[in-house]
Amino acid sequence: MIQTDPIDRLMRAALTSDEEFVATLDDLLRRDLRISIRELSEASGIAQSSLYKILHGKRSPNLSTLRSIIRAIRLFYRAGEGEFIGLIVARSVLETIEESTAEVGTRRIRVREYPVHTMEDAIIAAVRAEREGAVAVVCAPIVSSVIEQLVHIPVATIIPRESVQRAIELAAHKAWL
Repeated sequence: MIQTDPIDRLMRAALTSDEEFVATLDDLLRRDLRISIRELSEASGIAQSSLYKILHGKRSPNLSTLRSIIRAIRLFYRAGEGEFIGLIVARSVLETIEESTAEVGTRRIRVREYPVHTMEDAIIAAVRAEREGAVAVVCAPIVSSVIEQLVHIPVATIIPRESVQRAIELAAHKAWL
């Protein structure tokens, strides 16, 4: 069985029916996250009584409640793996990278690699990185403006100063051979 993203599961369930939403939310809380309604309440800012009513089918969540629940669930999933930055680049670029962590001031943050081959792959990888909990993504300039419009996390653009000059020299060398 293919394991689907928990947020996707919850959203699909919400679009299907109230009953499906309740069943999926209950499953996520009990089996996947193993958290109580009180913990979800604290993380989401939704009153416990409101969450009980939703989980017992006595109330349908409005859009802002649904957003709060999803934000809280994302936080619980991210807590298990720690913060990371998604690096979205071609496989050949990944092979040149030696570090899988980065130091920012006194903090170390993991770098998770997302190898891509096309612009479409890069866009999909950025959305996936955000869903998986990336705090930011790094990508090529050709897709960065599109990705910035799709995700709600910071996007940094790779600007290869030295490698551009080396690439020009290599192209010139190949042209004159």
